[in-house]
Amino acid sequence: MSSRPLPTVATDALRHVLDGRWGAARDAARAEFGGALAGPVYELDREAYRDRVNEQMRMIASSGRVHETSNIAGGTPDVGAGVTLFEMVSHFDLSLTVKAGVQWGLFGGAVQALGTERHHERYMKAILDFDLPGCFAMTETGHGSDVQSLGTTATYDAATGEFVVHTPHEGARKDYIGNAGRDGRMAAVFAQLITEGRSHGVHALLVPIRDEAGNPCKGVTLEDCGPKAGLNGVDNGRITFDQVRVPREALLDRYGSVAADGTYTSPIENQTRRFFTMLGTLIRGRISVAGSAGSATKNALAIAVRYGDVRRQFAKPGADDEVVLLDYLVHQRRLLPALATTYALHFAQGRMVEALHDIATGAVTDDHSQRELEARAAGIKAVATWHATHTIQTCREACGGAGYLAENVLPQLKADTDVFTTFEGDNTVLLQLVAKGLLTDYRDQFGDLDTLGMMRFVAGQVASYVVERTAARSLVERLIAATPGRDDDTDVLDRGWHLKLFEGREQHVLEGLARRLRRATAPGADAFAVFNSAQDHVLRAARVHVDRVVLEAFVAGIDECADPAVAELLERVCDLYVLANIEADRAWFLEHGRMSAARSKAVVAAVNQLCGELRPHAVTLVDGFGIPDEWLGAPIAIGAEARRQRAAQEHDATPATEPVAPA
Repeated sequence: MSSRPLPTVATDALRHVLDGRWGAARDAARAEFGGALAGPVYELDREAYRDRVNEQMRMIASSGRVHETSNIAGGTPDVGAGVTLFEMVSHFDLSLTVKAGVQWGLFGGAVQALGTERHHERYMKAILDFDLPGCFAMTETGHGSDVQSLGTTATYDAATGEFVVHTPHEGARKDYIGNAGRDGRMAAVFAQLITEGRSHGVHALLVPIRDEAGNPCKGVTLEDCGPKAGLNGVDNGRITFDQVRVPREALLDRYGSVAADGTYTSPIENQTRRFFTMLGTLIRGRISVAGSAGSATKNALAIAVRYGDVRRQFAKPGADDEVVLLDYLVHQRRLLPALATTYALHFAQGRMVEALHDIATGAVTDDHSQRELEARAAGIKAVATWHATHTIQTCREACGGAGYLAENVLPQLKADTDVFTTFEGDNTVLLQLVAKGLLTDYRDQFGDLDTLGMMRFVAGQVASYVVERTAARSLVERLIAATPGRDDDTDVLDRGWHLKLFEGREQHVLEGLARRLRRATAPGADAFAVFNSAQDHVLRAARVHVDRVVLEAFVAGIDECADPAVAELLERVCDLYVLANIEADRAWFLEHGRMSAARSKAVVAAVNQLCGELRPHAVTLVDGFGIPDEWLGAPIAIGAEARRQRAAQEHDATPATEPVAPA
């Protein structure tokens, strides 16, 4: 390994690279929202906290930034800027983030994506202005991830031209619904649509739940979910419907409409394909959650790295000064690999936002790109939120008792992000969707098969899997082609070897999964038992796929970097991301003959060396996220930065040699 020191990188240059395509939107958020939205919330009671979040929502709405991200009601379409704004808001209060996500991403997104022009003209301006607070009423007490089995019904009454929305039993009650506990006045309700005695699957309808005075509408029962582990600035609630009537026009009918006589029509004849198409239009939510988790992770790392750069513990033998925490290898290993992974996920998130923007604005129109984005959003959302949970806890521990104080924000970050692993799709379920998507494009083919038939179909089609490279395909192929053919046990920094290793791991795991699932097609085989017994393998296949996609996104981002010093620093960060990943999975690589014992040991040594090489740049790396001090809010981070700057100034003012006395 090369031990050549890395060049000094200007924080602004690094921030410019990380801000990416929507850097102007990030700068606007820093300039407009920082002082007004930031501030401690840990001493607020629940109602005061909700009031504060409501006021902040109105301030964001009045800024016009939300209108700029919508192509409805006269706004300029900029979906990428909208997701970027969501990420930036996540830096200073996740309750505000979730409230905004419910209002504009989920409720507004459902009206925009699933509704038609009449819905847009009637509701979107009020939604964007926060004059019509709304809910996204999908999850039920009895059904969360299994949306197709929701119990709420919407039965069309042709005699009155109305839908009757009903909760047939307690398990069909809408649960954990943001905005439902206090502020929401209308809900996008997902229910089984029934006309002429026949169910047409899950559709969304707009149902008023409160009047202008805040009282529940007739037939609607509302409850507050009560205190939560975190996100107590969001009024989550439960909704029960008792024969609630809404007009026929309440149906969001882009993908399915009901005529006055009850006749149902849809541009997508197959019910299952129609269901997946409707959910696919709401993909922005998962991408936003992944970005929000990334922002929270960056905050935690900024706090822990800054604190570790000035906090001292234990002196060297014979020395008076205690050692700075971040100079200890064990402390570097706690924080720097996590920081490298955060960088990798940042570039992967950027690629996703670009793809979402291009699809949403019509620049890309093919179905394959849409399906690819859906799978990628599911996988990266799962990995990014699990990474947030693990990293924030690590940062809390790395800050000791100071990290346990509410004023230093880390406990709040931990509590607020904990639910990210299960909302907008349970991570375990999402990874299964990723794996199925890798094995076959079954969603476009299996039609009306029941669950057993679907599993048999998937099992029979698994031979069609493919390890498909990302948009950086030509770059990846070039780097792999340049990889030396020999197995040099000391050469662990070759980027082509990294890419080849990640790709080979994915292919091997997919091949093994395909063989296991083919057993479901044998005569008399229990298809469910076969699939159930392979679920660990399914999750493994999805995870290694996401690891490879993230690496390719990071490599592509470095390749596009025009600043040589920043690119060199990012190359070293990427090395640490890759080798820490390989180190964590050494058992698999050794068991499957993909790496020799000598090279495995070299990987461990390389991680140690990379931590040492990146240690002088650790503060620069977290400052490159461009998080203003008032957004971090933690005294140990802000005070640490001031102490570090003073120490640097004192060092610069100290003569390199003793002054020579004048003759």
